Amino acid sequence: MVKRVLVLNGPNLNLLGTREPGIYGADTLADVETLCQQAGSELGLSIDFRQSNHEGELVTWIQEARTTADAILINPAAYSHTSVAIPDALKAVGLPVAEVHLTNIHQREAYRHHSYVSAIAYGVICGFGVTGYRMALIALAEKLK
Repeated sequence: MVKRVLVLNGPNLNLLGTREPGIYGADTLADVETLCQQAGSELGLSIDFRQSNHEGELVTWIQEARTTADAILINPAAYSHTSVAIPDALKAVGLPVAEVHLTNIHQREAYRHHSYVSAIAYGVICGFGVTGYRMALIALAEKLK
């Protein structure tokens, strides 16, 4: 049976490839989606890939995942450091969660060092750019076996 992974991307990730490429790289969000779809295919995972700049929309998608997904991979972006609603929703759905950040948040500004999502996540991958998504999908595939 194919396991379903909801891949969520938070605010400003729609600007990947043009937003501060020296920090976030040249890959676009479409490139990340392609990477996730390819990795999912290799790992026997079905990928539902989404992005929103709106916290409430992300929360709604997380809540809906109770009946549509087996795990969640999330790059909460700036909401990592500000949202309590997102980790509350993740905790409520009770699915395995992998948190991904393109950059090493611990080498960045002090306010980025803490992520509210990390306390809920099965694992956290940061600093490996878009490869982090592949790494997280591999870990989730193992967890879902």
